[in-house]
Amino acid sequence: MTSHLQGAASPSEPRRHSTEQQEPSHSWSSYVYAIGRAGRGLDAMAPRLTGLRDGHVRTVAAGGLAALVSSVPAGAFSAEGMKAQLENLTELEEIARTHHTVVEAAHAGATVLPMRLATVYLDDARVRAMLRERGAEFDALLSRLEGHAELGVKVYADPRAAAADPRPAAEGPDRAAPPVSPGRAYLQQRRARRQIQRDAYRAAGALADEVRGRATGLARDRVTHCPQQGELASGAGENIANEAYLVPVDRLREFHRALAGLADGVPGVRIEVTGPWAPYSFATPPAESRSA
Repeated sequence: MTSHLQGAASPSEPRRHSTEQQEPSHSWSSYVYAIGRAGRGLDAMAPRLTGLRDGHVRTVAAGGLAALVSSVPAGAFSAEGMKAQLENLTELEEIARTHHTVVEAAHAGATVLPMRLATVYLDDARVRAMLRERGAEFDALLSRLEGHAELGVKVYADPRAAAADPRPAAEGPDRAAPPVSPGRAYLQQRRARRQIQRDAYRAAGALADEVRGRATGLARDRVTHCPQQGELASGAGENIANEAYLVPVDRLREFHRALAGLADGVPGVRIEVTGPWAPYSFATPPAESRSA
């Protein structure tokens, strides 16, 4: 997450409902949320959106493209200011939530290319220059994303849930065997727990492969992300697979049906499907975005 700061600022009022004719003053910078094709759709949508620090969202257009932009305090969103904000969890959460809200609202009504969190330019003139310089790239990406949405799929292994499963093991204890000492019973329990853990991870891995097999046939593209850990992971267990799929909007229900119930009857394994989202994971050219 970086702050892109270029050029000198330009001189007009930042806080009104505005289009590209109204640019931020010297104390304000331009925060870019997403890029789409210029036209009435984004122009009509922008004034209804609220950006960071309650700023009004406007469109900045060049070369047939338009960026959704709002004005932000130049000091707080300079390279140093952004570094401080991104190190503060409360401020980071606010930036991420607002950025996501604007992008998702735009995605609901138009094909948009989400920009990275904390994409900031010194003024609207620099935003227009960026649109001209990267116009061919952005146009190709928008063509690729049109009519598609992103779905996230996570597979979790949860050995504790597997151990608590009431169903009997495949091979239960031999009731005819003589009783064992407490020490030996303890070792047997430890071995059993380790076996349950290995089985849960093995089953989760096999299920992740099954998910890929089913999902890939319904999606245009796939991106593999690092498994989420700590507070980023949702629910119990360990996230062992974290993938995003670019799915045609007319196949979203089919995608969900293909994965529904896949983890049923598999102790200690669960699948989480999220979305549809704006295609954050596919906002760079395919050669750069795919990790698998």
